[in-house]
Amino acid sequence: MLRVAGAAGAAGIGAAAVGAGAVPALAAPAKAGAAFVHPGLLHTQADFDRMAAKVKTGTGLWKAGYAKLAGNPRSASTWKANPLATVIRGASGDNVTTLAFDIAAAYQNALRWKVTGDTAHADAARDILNAWSIKLTKLDGDADRFIAAGIHGYQFANAAEIMRGYSGFDLARFQKMMLSVFYPMNHSFLTNHNGAYDSNYWSSWDLLSVASVLAIGILCDDRAKVDEAVTYFKYGKGMGSVKNAIPFIHPGGLGQLVEVGRDQGHALLSVGLLGTICEMAWNQGIDLYGYDDSRVLKGVEYAAKWNLGHDVPFTSWTWHKGAPGVWEGWETFTAAATGARGQVRPIWESLYNHYVNRRGLDAPYVSEMAAKVRPEGGGGDYGTGGGLDHLGFGTLTFTRAKAIVSATIPTPSASTSASGSSSDSGAATPAADTAAGNQPQGGRGEDLAATGAGGIAAAAATGVLAIAGGFIALRRRGTRDSG
Repeated sequence: MLRVAGAAGAAGIGAAAVGAGAVPALAAPAKAGAAFVHPGLLHTQADFDRMAAKVKTGTGLWKAGYAKLAGNPRSASTWKANPLATVIRGASGDNVTTLAFDIAAAYQNALRWKVTGDTAHADAARDILNAWSIKLTKLDGDADRFIAAGIHGYQFANAAEIMRGYSGFDLARFQKMMLSVFYPMNHSFLTNHNGAYDSNYWSSWDLLSVASVLAIGILCDDRAKVDEAVTYFKYGKGMGSVKNAIPFIHPGGLGQLVEVGRDQGHALLSVGLLGTICEMAWNQGIDLYGYDDSRVLKGVEYAAKWNLGHDVPFTSWTWHKGAPGVWEGWETFTAAATGARGQVRPIWESLYNHYVNRRGLDAPYVSEMAAKVRPEGGGGDYGTGGGLDHLGFGTLTFTRAKAIVSATIPTPSASTSASGSSSDSGAATPAADTAAGNQPQGGRGEDLAATGAGGIAAAAATGVLAIAGGFIALRRRGTRDSG
């Protein structure tokens, strides 16, 4: 898994420098008065409606995706929680896998309830979440404790978001646990990077913390935390801000993902986290997928191309590592790394279905990776190390027919409120999977970019869109349906 490391600039080393630089003064990136959409982390009610309808009729990829979910042992309604008061990662007594498996079981049972309406799965998910919110008080260990806080913070919040409003689920107590145990560690890491240079930790460390802050903010209806996560993603001082995570844009639109120079396990972790952050933000009307001329698309295409076995361009960069007053060093990377090249992770469906099927853009290498991994599993299907970094099952949850949507803010509906109430019935009446009425929307005015401009679907036919006196090139795909 991750180790203390980073990627940032050092002047005078003789290679291109990658670093944070000065952080400008910023206004809050999200609209202060906007209502939160619930459920609204990785999945909205429209997504659940689509899954339920497609699985019920045994349709294509959804059928295969649900079979993958149902076949995982942590999807059983008989799963029993094993809560701990203290979770340790990276030190003596390491027990973080216990937490990871219980989160997977809660999320997977919650999904099965939403798709089938079987309350046995809802009861299992509820009981797991309640058990942990009663007992967990501390995350401990070496520096890896921040990894546990980030990965399991965003995952726990996603499971709870699905279950909010279900009979017997103590949402208030769960929110208190997230705010007292997970968020302080996420915030501390993004603020001071465990006492190291801001460049000492690689992009995935920051991204997992950003994912957790964003998820906790949405779960807890806390606008300040959502703004914190979005601001860091755009302008943060560490390597998880998107321009530091993807520092170089090569001709042809490939963005050099900084962790590709390290090894591919961690590069793919970053890919998965970028997709997770962007999807959660999109479901709240914030387009990070399209931010900075779809910089994320360029970065994940680069990583996918390299991991498919193709050559990629590479700009040398120098990493400044260490801790102020303790030690420091520099290291220059000159080529994409071969370690763990081609590793399989369940991370591609959200990216593919957003860029290709939701927005109608070109993503040939992401498309190929999605097809290669499909149907995506999760919950330990890919091992108990990196395989638990992602919730997975994206073939079920993200597959959508091609239906290019306009980038408007989600409209609160019966499933949207500050309190997040919902019915115990689980699977809603199946909604039609059409372009109108059941697709999550995205994009606020300050987030305009290649996937975030209002009216983009019509304008994109020309191949170029004028925004704010400039031009953003758009590549359109054909009308192939995703199945």
